[in-house]
Amino acid sequence: MALSDLLYPDNPKRRQELIQLHQELLDCMSANFHATNELAGVLNEHLGCTITRIQMRESSTVKENCDIIIQAISEIQHQVQKIDSNLKEKLEPVLYQKLYDIKEPELEKIAIAHKVFSILLGEATSTAAMVAIKLLSSNFITLTVSKLISLLAQIGASVLGGVTITILGLGIEMILHAILGAVERNQLLAAVRSYEKHLTEFKASSEKYQCAIREVTSLVRQQVQ
Repeated sequence: MALSDLLYPDNPKRRQELIQLHQELLDCMSANFHATNELAGVLNEHLGCTITRIQMRESSTVKENCDIIIQAISEIQHQVQKIDSNLKEKLEPVLYQKLYDIKEPELEKIAIAHKVFSILLGEATSTAAMVAIKLLSSNFITLTVSKLISLLAQIGASVLGGVTITILGLGIEMILHAILGAVERNQLLAAVRSYEKHLTEFKASSEKYQCAIREVTSLVRQQVQ
């Protein structure tokens, strides 16, 4: 038993909590990587984008992996904004406004967008227009993504950011050193609370993000069946 465990008997329990919370964080990040790749794949296949797939880097820190997701999401945002700019440029102002009018039937919006994409892409399916309308008219860009990016940045800047994601393969003392550089009780408590705070918000935001993407990808699957 480490000397710190003799001085602070509840340290082993706190250590285990840190390991569990860290694994939950990694599981959540992994799901976000997968969801981001799914959406990128849809945009690449149906809207002619060339967004690079991303992959978690086990030898990198939490912050570095957060930055990878942020960069990928920012690229998706950029591509969606380009799509919006193309629609605005090619459509009459009245038709363009219809795309954002919540009272307009979605099928009519898709028909309007389809005409533009047929010009831009040479040949376009109704799926392409549907994906574009879904991304442009939902709160995906303005709320869900912005919130997730904000939380990823917070996590990257927190005490968690410098921890390598392969932490579970290390010894417990190395884990504590990576997180805190020491094993004092108050530092362990601070680390656990930091994890819990960030993880609660991150999970909730990630679920909304993944749900928004599933909504788009499930519609695509229905179209191609």
